[in-house]
Amino acid sequence: TLAKADTENWWIEGKFYESVKDNFLVATLEMPDPRFKNSVIVMLENDKKGAWGLAINKPIGAIPLGKLIDLSEYSEIEKKDLINEKIQIYWGGPVGQKVMIIHSKDYKNENTIKFDSFFITSDYKTLFKIAENKGPKKKLVIIGVSSWGEGQLEGEMERDDWMLSEIDENIIFEKDNEKKWEIAISKGFRRL
Repeated sequence: TLAKADTENWWIEGKFYESVKDNFLVATLEMPDPRFKNSVIVMLENDKKGAWGLAINKPIGAIPLGKLIDLSEYSEIEKKDLINEKIQIYWGGPVGQKVMIIHSKDYKNENTIKFDSFFITSDYKTLFKIAENKGPKKKLVIIGVSSWGEGQLEGEMERDDWMLSEIDENIIFEKDNEKKWEIAISKGFRRL
């Protein structure tokens, strides 16, 4: 185990980079954390207080819908037969258990957040639509987020653990998850 002094200084604080948000954050070959090996993360927020995003190339497997939602909050009995429908899930990062759906622009509801190349929705209604094959044509159902505290991500970038790459909808929804990293890193650039 690490000594107390080592655990307090496991990362260096770096200079804030505004260029991180709205890009892919791509793990380099120098990435020391095995959880993030070959990760491609859509960066959704980055400011001086920290950063967060969603990994898009780490499939977990197919999980029954009933394990993703709080059934006590859902009362439509006629939809109860869908709780056993399996949905492909991705690991978005090690923080929390929130379920978010990155999807194509052909679907939206009152909870949808619009981005340039994709939309994000986070509600149980959309999960039911997906189970019924009535949701977005292209989607990634993601559980958990990747997040960093003040200066933490920038320190990791200065150590060359990460590089940036322009967000590309084709990479987000690429069927071959290993290919996502290969394409993103080939188009990568260092921090601006």
